[in-house]
Amino acid sequence: MRGGQAGESKRASMLGSSPFAILHSRSYDPKDKKSRPHVDLRRVARYFAPYLREESLALVCILASGALGLLPPLFTLRIIDSAIPHHDMTELLFDVGGMVASALASAAIGAGQGYLNAIVGEGIMRDMRDALVSHLHRMPLSFFTSTKTGEIMNRVSSDVDAIDNVVTGTLASIVQNVVWILTTAVAIFILDWRLALLSLVVIPIMIVPLDPVGTRMYTVRKQTREQRDVIESLIQETLSLSGITLIKSFVREKREAKRFHDAGTKLMKLEINLAMVGRWFLAIVMALLVIGPAMIWLGGGFLAVRGVMTIGVIVAFVQYLARLYGPASALVGVQVQVVSAFAVFERIFAYLDMTPEVPRSPSAIDLGLAKGTIDFEAVRFSYAPERVVLDGVTLHVRPGQLVALVGPSGAGKTTIANLVPRFYDPQEGSVRVDGHDVRDLELESLRRNIGIVTQETFLFHTTIAENLRYGKPDASLDELQAACRAANIDAFISTLPDTYETVVGERGHKLSGGERQRLAIARVLLKDPRILILDEATSSLDSTSESLIQDALVPLMRGRTSLVVAHRLSTVLRADVIYVIDRGRVVEAGTHGELIARGAAYAALYAAQFRE
Repeated sequence: MRGGQAGESKRASMLGSSPFAILHSRSYDPKDKKSRPHVDLRRVARYFAPYLREESLALVCILASGALGLLPPLFTLRIIDSAIPHHDMTELLFDVGGMVASALASAAIGAGQGYLNAIVGEGIMRDMRDALVSHLHRMPLSFFTSTKTGEIMNRVSSDVDAIDNVVTGTLASIVQNVVWILTTAVAIFILDWRLALLSLVVIPIMIVPLDPVGTRMYTVRKQTREQRDVIESLIQETLSLSGITLIKSFVREKREAKRFHDAGTKLMKLEINLAMVGRWFLAIVMALLVIGPAMIWLGGGFLAVRGVMTIGVIVAFVQYLARLYGPASALVGVQVQVVSAFAVFERIFAYLDMTPEVPRSPSAIDLGLAKGTIDFEAVRFSYAPERVVLDGVTLHVRPGQLVALVGPSGAGKTTIANLVPRFYDPQEGSVRVDGHDVRDLELESLRRNIGIVTQETFLFHTTIAENLRYGKPDASLDELQAACRAANIDAFISTLPDTYETVVGERGHKLSGGERQRLAIARVLLKDPRILILDEATSSLDSTSESLIQDALVPLMRGRTSLVVAHRLSTVLRADVIYVIDRGRVVEAGTHGELIARGAAYAALYAAQFRE
C-alpha cells in the first residue's frame, strides 16, 4: 500500500494550492503599497497586556534614569564656572561626588530595568511560541502535506527569535530615548534658548529619509526570512535519519552539499543587502553627531567672545547634546529595526490566521463512549477539484465487526479510513459514528474513541515506557506490561538491559519494524478505543513479524469495531465484511467465501496474490 499512500499524499498536497501555497509564493515589491508593513499594532500590543506590572515598573526606572542623567552636565557647569575659578575644594568635591553618585544610581536603575525588560520579552516570546504551536496542532493534515517541516520549524523557532531584540530591548529603548529627548530639550531651553534652537536644526535631517529606508528594510527582511525557510527545510530533509540514509545509498553527498551551498549563498547576498540598506543614511546621521556640537561651539564661542555666555554653559550644553542627538539617532535605527521586525510579525500572524481543521462549535455533541457503528452515505471526496478520490461510497459497519477495505493501490482505501477520525471532511454525503454526522461531534470526543495503527509507526526519541504512556499517561508499570504481553512484545523488552526504560532512538530506529509495530499496538491497547483503524499495519514486514503482529491484533480487535485497510488479503480472511474499493467506489461487499464464490473483482485480486 506504500504506492497508494504516496499517491494519496500527492493528491493531498494539491490542496496546498489554496491558502498555503499563496503564503509561500508571494513576492514583495517595495514600490507596491501591499509590500509595505501592515501589521495590526493592537494585535501586537495584546501580547504585552499580561506584563503590565513589569512594564509599569520599567517605565518608572526609565523616568528615574532620565532625571538622573540631567545632573552631570549641571555639575560640570558648576565646576567650570564656580568651583575652579573660586578655588573652592568643598564645592569641587561636592560636584564631583554628585556626578559619581548620579552615575552609580543610574547604572543600578538600568540593571533593574534590564531585568524587567527580560521578563517581558522572554515571556512574550514564550506566549507567541505557545500560540503558534497550539494553533499548528489544530491545523488540518492538508496543511502539513503541503508545507515543508523545515518551514514550520523556522516559523516557530527562528521567526520568534528574530523579534527578540524588538520585544526585549527596542520598545524599551524607544520609551527611554523619547524620555531623554524630552527632558534634555527642556533642560537646554532653560540653559540657553538661542543655542537650543541652533541644536535642533539638524533633527529634521535625521528623520526625513526614514520611510523609504524602513520600507526597503521590510522588503529585504521578508526575503531573508523566506530564504531561511528554504535552508531550514534542506537541513531537516537531508540531516534526518531517513534523508541521510537516502543520500548515502544514492551517493549524493556532493549534490546535496552544492544545494546547501547555493541556498546559503543566496541567503548571504540577501543578508549583505539587508546590512547595506540605508547605510549612507546612517553614515550621515553619525556625521551629524559631530556637526551638531561643532555648531554649538561656533555659536556658543561667538557669544562667549562677546562676553554674554560662560564657558561652563557651553561645555554643559555640549554634554546635553549627547543626550539629545544620541537618542535621536538611536530612534532612527530603532524605527528601521521595528519596520524590519514587522516582516517577521506578519509571517507569524499569517500562520495564526490560517483556519484550523475544525471550527469550534458551541453546539457540538459529546460522543461519550461510542458503541462503534460507522456509516458512509454517498460520500464524495477529492483532494483537488480535478480529481475525485471517493465517488459515492456507501458502507455500513456494525458495532464489534471486523471490516476490511481491499483493492488496488490508489483506490481510496486510506482516504476512507482518514474520514472516520475526521482528518478530512467529504465534499458530499456524510460519515456517521453511532448515527451522528462526525461534523456535528466534538472532535476530541470522537478521536478519544478511535485508535489507529498505521504502516509507518512513529515513536518519540524517549523510553519505551514514555512511548507507551502516550496512549494512557497515568498507566502503571503493570498496565504497560499487560499491554505488551497482549501485543507479543513484553518478552523482547525483558531482554533489554534497561527493559522499559530503554531509549528507542530517533523515530524508534533502534528497534526493528516488527518491534515498533507491536509497541504501537500495545500503545493503542492502553488507549482502549471503541473503534480501531489498521492501515496496512503489516504490509512492510516479513512473515515472522507479520505472524507475531497478527497474533497481537487478536486481543486488540476483540470487542471493538475494526476497520482494516489491507493489501495482503491473507490478513483479512476472518473479516465479517470485506469491501472491495476500486477507483473510489465500492464494487463488491461480502465475506471472503462469498466474494470468492462470486468470481469477480475480489476473486481476481485473490488469484493474483496466490497464483502458486
